[in-house]
Amino acid sequence: MGFSGHLVFARSRRPLLEAPVFGGIGQELKDTVDAWLPRPGGWQTLRFDHGIWADGYLSALVVWTGAPACVAEVSDSDIAFVTGLGTDGQRWQAWLNLDKAAALFAEEPEDLDDVSLWVGTPEFDEAVRRKRAELEAHVPAGAEGALAWAASAGITGTGEQPRIETLLRSRETFAEDLFSALLDELGFPRATRVSSGT
Repeated sequence: MGFSGHLVFARSRRPLLEAPVFGGIGQELKDTVDAWLPRPGGWQTLRFDHGIWADGYLSALVVWTGAPACVAEVSDSDIAFVTGLGTDGQRWQAWLNLDKAAALFAEEPEDLDDVSLWVGTPEFDEAVRRKRAELEAHVPAGAEGALAWAASAGITGTGEQPRIETLLRSRETFAEDLFSALLDELGFPRATRVSSGT
């Protein structure tokens, strides 16, 4: 079983979990939230288990931090749907692991009784191909929006649209890895371990 939940990326001098928007989350649930290694400049990633994150949190987080933020809704580590929001209210969205998303969301025949008998058939393959083409059509806009969002966060001059589009079309075993790779490709400073010294 992979991870299902939300990856939240935002900038703050304080721990993101201290944001007022999370005040209604009980301590028991807060204890399940995993903080990834921070990135320089105050950029933080939190991993929320399924059911903890609510739709309105992203805009509230942007208001509290005064900086752009994004959230990736991950399903079983197979796919992720990323939504970014800038301080100007501009939003962008993109899928990660398009092939798996296409297979998952391919339109099923109305008279289908048993999905297992449909998967792997020529009709299934054609439905996946159509859904993949539909998702593919949104890749350039997603890449452009992601770059504009990163620029609004002060990240400029490093990300290139063709490379972002290639990443959005790529596949990985874990969608979480694609999310980290997307942030890297957009030019956000990479997470580094702090050595304790001797």
